[in-house]
Amino acid sequence: MANSKRDLFLKRRLRVRNKLRKVNAGRVRLSVHRSSKNISVQLIDDVAGRTLASASTLEKDLGVVGKNNIDAATKVGAAIAERAKKAGVEEAYFDRGGFLFHGKVKAVADAAREGGLKI
Repeated sequence: MANSKRDLFLKRRLRVRNKLRKVNAGRVRLSVHRSSKNISVQLIDDVAGRTLASASTLEKDLGVVGKNNIDAATKVGAAIAERAKKAGVEEAYFDRGGFLFHGKVKAVADAAREGGLKI
């Protein structure tokens, strides 16, 4: 029987997270979630179990409320890079979850890199 899309997504997400845990050298994790209407990004310190910074298209000050396109993803990536600098984070591992690394997810990563965050 064929796996459902959700099952394949969950398997991909576990595979990515397990690989990140193996190579994590005390760095924080830049976690991306993409829904059908919004994009959200978090900087997570797994050792302390805390979220250090976050950015989302739900924030009114970014000017992309309710948008889910590459322009919105670029603004969210730039915002998380700026907030990471304020939190004292210079490098992080990029956790794409179960999402493929293209389109909006890639736009977030590229904008964060341009903002000065080492991924």
